[in-house]
Amino acid sequence: MAITGNRPTTKICDCARNSPTCVTMLHDMLGFGLGVTVGTVAILVAAYFWKRRRRAFPTHGWIGLLALVAAEGLLFRGVEPVATYFTPIAWTAYILIADGAVLSLTNRSRLHDAPLTMARMAALSIPLWLIFEAYNLRLHNWTYVGVPRWPLAALGYGWSFATITPAIFETSDLVQAFLPALPAEPWKISRAAENAVMACGAACLSLPLVLPQRIAAYAFALVWVGFLLLLDPINRRLGLPSFLGDLSEGFLRRMYAGTTGRRRNGITRFRCFSRRRFSRCLRPGILAFCPLRWNVL
Repeated sequence: MAITGNRPTTKICDCARNSPTCVTMLHDMLGFGLGVTVGTVAILVAAYFWKRRRRAFPTHGWIGLLALVAAEGLLFRGVEPVATYFTPIAWTAYILIADGAVLSLTNRSRLHDAPLTMARMAALSIPLWLIFEAYNLRLHNWTYVGVPRWPLAALGYGWSFATITPAIFETSDLVQAFLPALPAEPWKISRAAENAVMACGAACLSLPLVLPQRIAAYAFALVWVGFLLLLDPINRRLGLPSFLGDLSEGFLRRMYAGTTGRRRNGITRFRCFSRRRFSRCLRPGILAFCPLRWNVL
């Protein structure tokens, strides 16, 4: 299963095959993605060994690590079904690794303490991501290639989408385990300010739907930001965890974790773009993944 745009891929589209510029930019993006991945892994590993651990690395973490290494080896050899389903396999393994590290550092973790809650989170992750897929029907920011026939395609889609929310939460937990308390001066946030934030969020979610498609195609960042701005004040009013609530209490660690926590989908390849489109769409899109992570924390 492969994706162009915001998803993993094992194929290069026709545009990339026929355009040296597309091929060069594709290779540049591949190198950038690998560099960011290697750097992130190195930082997390170093932080894990630097931090005091409360217990040994658990069994399910080792299982995830072995599964990820094995999947990488099978992927490069083109062994099926691993080559087709590499994305959900890799991110399922990542969830096990991250949860194991959190358990080792804090003596508690989501899989260890609340496995049924994690299962419900994975199930809910599928319809939540389908909201963004619905936006993509108009904005055309990514497309899937190399997808197997149904019903095997449903397995790939469902399994991949089910890893999104758990991976975000696990990464946030892991980053928070590394960070100190980070106290700050509490903010005074009025109800009028909350209303203004929600109005901005509604506007961000509406603009990609009403703008001309050729302009809206560059506006997917508004979707990520829009849900954050719309839902966070509502969460605060309901007494649920929220970033505005954290700011009002002078608690910044979750916001930092949401910024640095990295979501899935590894290496991405883009279907058809020029240098101008690359600079206007791809770079803002990468930056917009921070609010995407915040949306579900």
